Amino acid sequence: MKMNLPNKLTVIRIFVVPIFMAFMMLPETVLSFKIVSIIGAALFLLSSLTDMVDGKLARKNNQITDFGKFLDPLADKFLVISAMIVILYRYENLRAVFVWAFAVVIFRELAVTSIRLVASTKASVVVAANMLGKIKTVSQMTCVMTVIIEPLLYPASFELFGHKMAEILPLTYITIAFMTFMTILSGASYIKACWKYLDPEK
Repeated sequence: MKMNLPNKLTVIRIFVVPIFMAFMMLPETVLSFKIVSIIGAALFLLSSLTDMVDGKLARKNNQITDFGKFLDPLADKFLVISAMIVILYRYENLRAVFVWAFAVVIFRELAVTSIRLVASTKASVVVAANMLGKIKTVSQMTCVMTVIIEPLLYPASFELFGHKMAEILPLTYITIAFMTFMTILSGASYIKACWKYLDPEK
């Protein structure tokens, strides 16, 4: 199957996911926490940027396809969910809070994916990502980047504010809260827009 450049970038984003996970799960006996975090952040950032680039290229060159509409949000889900699994595995201090945010993300994605499946089956409609969905994705990617990068600021935080400030991680908790809110809001928006396809009598 011949693919245009935007779709190729989307496929590349999917293939980066296991590489990102492998690096982020390396034990400190192999690579230090700092090096793993920097490499992981770079991989995640590059993958996230392809999400912005492939969409712009598709619109600019009139290369929007149903394949791209389907695969692009799926690639985002693979990237974000894999990163959140890594966070739950790697950042024990965040686990009690982040597990709830992760549950919201999973429930939302399952609901929206199911609605997309019903819409495509019943009405042959491919439901593309709307603006709220795009903001949700950006907020999730920003949250992941913040979780990875902020602990690297520990030395500076410790010198200025003491150990307690380093444990608080204000940016991390702010982005987790905003990401969770946008995930719920965008999910509700999709359900409302596609409710007409969910006829309980058919």
